[in-house]
Amino acid sequence: MRWGRFAGYAMLWAYAAVALAPIVVMLLNSLRPNTEVLSEPLRLPATLDFSSYATAWSEASFSSYVRNSLVVTISAVALDVAVSLPAAYVLGRYRLRAGGMLTAYFLAGLMLPVRLGILPVFYLLGTLNLVDSRLGLVLVYASSGVPFSVFIMAAFFRGLPRELQDAARIDGAGELRIFSRVMVPLVKPAIATVVVFRFVPLWNDFFFPLVLMRTTGRYTLPVGLTQFFGEFQTNWSALFAGLVIAALPLIVLFVVATKQIVEGLTAGMGR
Repeated sequence: MRWGRFAGYAMLWAYAAVALAPIVVMLLNSLRPNTEVLSEPLRLPATLDFSSYATAWSEASFSSYVRNSLVVTISAVALDVAVSLPAAYVLGRYRLRAGGMLTAYFLAGLMLPVRLGILPVFYLLGTLNLVDSRLGLVLVYASSGVPFSVFIMAAFFRGLPRELQDAARIDGAGELRIFSRVMVPLVKPAIATVVVFRFVPLWNDFFFPLVLMRTTGRYTLPVGLTQFFGEFQTNWSALFAGLVIAALPLIVLFVVATKQIVEGLTAGMGR
């Protein structure tokens, strides 16, 4: 038993080392002059040089790419959660005649990739004059995430004791107050799980910004990185600095929300 546990821990540490190695190389090379990166890419930096970050942030317009990604991703996730919470509450807490059909409808949204409908989406946004618009990108992202968010949060709402609702009604609370003051605080782990699992793919998405955006100043980080590769392809130190900047918000998000993510996943497994 002890040897089995040791082997399990050894495999986990080996996997962590393999997964973290590219990140460590990226971080170290971002702190070295470009000449050192070209000559000895795997060597530790002799001195820490932060000039590559200034180059990436100002000369490569990374500041605008980061701003666009933050605005689009945060707005899309917030709109997704705002729309999904009431729908998940109704599906999880009430018995509806059409409840099975609604559940199947949301499940269909999970099974059909939104990229298959790129032509109708593009023509719809073109009709609404939302092509090359951050608002159009936000609406596409938010709507594509609703099925997943409803499915996750409805499972949490369904597992809450019904006595809580009954006690709140006896105290004179209306349905809106029960939803906002009693039920929503109890599903915070589910909300945190949805936020993280939606934030990461939207932050890293390359497809929709490439198709829907036309103006360079409105590009998000993944598309902006392609411009960076073309113009600064010989400045590897600045390129690594740009990659570190792109990964930093995701690292901060996971560090801040780790507790809520674990609570959400374990609570979902318990149900």
